[in-house]
Amino acid sequence: MSIAEAHARLTGPGSPFEIEEQVIRGIPTKTWKNAPPTLRDVFLNGQRFKDREFLVYDDDRATYDAFGRATITLAHRLIADGVKKGDRVAVIMRNLPEWAVCFWAGQLVGAIVTPLNAWWTGAELEYGLADSGTKVAFVDDERLDRVEEFLAKLPDLEKVYVTRHAAQGLPAKCHRLEDVIGVVNSWGSLPELALPDVPLGPEDDATILYTSGTTGRPKGALGTHRNMTSNIGAGGISAARNFLRAGEPLPEMDPLKVPQRCTLLVVPMFHATGLSATLGPTMNSGGKIVLMRRWDAEPAMKLIEREKVTATGGVPTIAWQLIEHPARSRYDLSSLVAVTYGGAPSAPELVRKIAEIFPGSQPGNGWGMTETTATFTSHLGRDYENRPDSAGPAAPVGEMHVRDPADGKTILPAGSVGELWVKGPQVVKLYWNKPEATAETFQDGWLRTGDLARIDEEGFLFIIDRAKDMLIRGGENIYCVEVENVLYDHPDVMDAAIVGIPHKTLGEEPGAVVHLKPGGTATEAELRSFVRERLAAFKVPVKVAFWPETLPRNANGKILKTELKKVFATEEV
Repeated sequence: MSIAEAHARLTGPGSPFEIEEQVIRGIPTKTWKNAPPTLRDVFLNGQRFKDREFLVYDDDRATYDAFGRATITLAHRLIADGVKKGDRVAVIMRNLPEWAVCFWAGQLVGAIVTPLNAWWTGAELEYGLADSGTKVAFVDDERLDRVEEFLAKLPDLEKVYVTRHAAQGLPAKCHRLEDVIGVVNSWGSLPELALPDVPLGPEDDATILYTSGTTGRPKGALGTHRNMTSNIGAGGISAARNFLRAGEPLPEMDPLKVPQRCTLLVVPMFHATGLSATLGPTMNSGGKIVLMRRWDAEPAMKLIEREKVTATGGVPTIAWQLIEHPARSRYDLSSLVAVTYGGAPSAPELVRKIAEIFPGSQPGNGWGMTETTATFTSHLGRDYENRPDSAGPAAPVGEMHVRDPADGKTILPAGSVGELWVKGPQVVKLYWNKPEATAETFQDGWLRTGDLARIDEEGFLFIIDRAKDMLIRGGENIYCVEVENVLYDHPDVMDAAIVGIPHKTLGEEPGAVVHLKPGGTATEAELRSFVRERLAAFKVPVKVAFWPETLPRNANGKILKTELKKVFATEEV
């Protein structure tokens, strides 16, 4: 059965994945007819499973009922704090059960919830809070330490709730979250309150997710409720399509009639992948989320065995480490039925290894970006094994084609390499406070991705390269210009370029090639430390090579990074 035939069977009238056309901001757009209209509906769907466990973190466990009580309690506190529909509420913490409570409490009151990158420095977090105009923020103890010195400089920020903070005193504006909702294991004893009475619709603004920009400043992608809930249909139809393509009957898909699925979530919830493609769909279907403080392969295997985890992944790093860990044979990992990832280049060898080492599971990957609210294409099972270098076909509500990069308009035939443009209900509205970048990237419902790609005759996407000067380290976008600008600030640096160093599990890491000014004496360690003091740790070059003269450029003055990559080509990765 072809991709088109499978999608036609799954999306016809009366089917669970039925498609209808809606006019969104004046543009006719395919949408999922049966998707939850808003994130409040996702919350309510989760409350059908009150007695099931929802969130697990170390010794903390919360059922759907307990999670619901804590979330609604916090939502009423936000209303008492004066938060109104459209106000920005930021969540800045590592993966904790409280993260999900804070996010959905904001959604229930109609706020635009703004998850900020928990790996950012204090100065980077200050920018995100100021740019978004955040009114109330939720932070954990580590993030409070980073932002404390900036709180007085943020006039829009009226209140900060802090969780898991051991110290006695708190700075001005700050309050303990536990004073509102208690600790995780006590959430079930909170009163059962009514939902806040706030009207919400699919096209209402729901989130601002920040993605790095080529100017060196992150851009906030403003997403709607429909953007966020569209991943529920995309994930479900990918699995269903895989059964049809394999000639197998469709399984039972009603979550009330099947055993609970359990996901070990090890990618951050502030990413579209962790939030929109994982947390939301899991809640909607009554699944369980197991959280880790940080990724570590052997503790992860202990959790997979203990919690009977059925799915994990996020980036290729995780799959590789599970496969290659010497202690793997000590643990029962047979519960895994899916090891999926995206966000970084991966070797075809990884697909074969997953099928070999975890025979009961299916390898999977996909392509998406913050601006597509995570999943746009998905690749699973035998289709992935047969095309390991592809990112798979688009979800049937999505459209994609490649255009001539020279004019940005001419649509190229199948098999041609060009710039990838996509359209669908997943594509966000605009960049917050960035009208010029919005006009350049979003055109007539289409998103200009900046990726060079080809699409074959059957609709499978192949990412060739990134037109934007960007590399991806283990799922984290690193825009080279941002790091280069920091290096140029060093008094000894005359010329600098960031290039990707291939890495087996992370995909690639940043390497710097630098030419020093006459008399400059900066060392590799000094330059790496200089960057580390100013940017998040994942952006720091892992290696610095010194070039004896001005960096090579073409006739237009653009640095020839292909040449510079050869500096690191012979090193082991």
